[in-house]
Amino acid sequence: MKRYKGVIFDLDGTLLDTIEDLSDSMNIVLTKYKHPNFTKEEYMLKVGNGFRGLVLNSFPEETDEKIIDKAVEQFAEIYDSNYLNKTKPYDEIDYVLDGLNRMGIKLGVNSNKKDHYTMNLVSKFFARIPFIRVYGERAGIEKKPDPTSALEIAQAMELKPEEILYIGDSKTDILTAQNADMDSVGVLWGFRSEEELREYGASYIVSSPKEILDIV
Repeated sequence: MKRYKGVIFDLDGTLLDTIEDLSDSMNIVLTKYKHPNFTKEEYMLKVGNGFRGLVLNSFPEETDEKIIDKAVEQFAEIYDSNYLNKTKPYDEIDYVLDGLNRMGIKLGVNSNKKDHYTMNLVSKFFARIPFIRVYGERAGIEKKPDPTSALEIAQAMELKPEEILYIGDSKTDILTAQNADMDSVGVLWGFRSEEELREYGASYIVSSPKEILDIV
């Protein structure tokens, strides 16, 4: 089996279960506009492309762009007060990160969540892990599946793309890996289905975090 020297993780739906705080915050915004609320299961299909993507996926298609702009601002303000309420690492994630670190595997995080939230969450839950780079959505940098951030992390790791395993829970992550010429792992504990991960060509599929250690 191929051995990898680096691992890049997605954040939401991969390392952290963030769906309840995202759902609660978005529903508050929808209620302000007298729109119906969604369940957290429904939100699992709406998240993954930043705050604006979530608002666009939650509001009616015919909504005026200015209203969308305002709703994005409102969501950001509300989420800022809620994003640490219920968010937590998935079971076994701490064990896996510690194991990879002991193995000498270089680690990184690449998310479409705003950069300061990404940094704050990683710092709160995984402060002991020496991630080489932690990137969220940054000004002037295209979001995933654009490979720019993944390739920047590879460069910081001083590794070739083929030496890195990219791990995530959605087609966005699988496409990011492909665009960066990295092998990918699709995880089944996150927000999207096994069918989606297979359809988009995940190199590996895992149903529990500990299986990652067997691949690396």
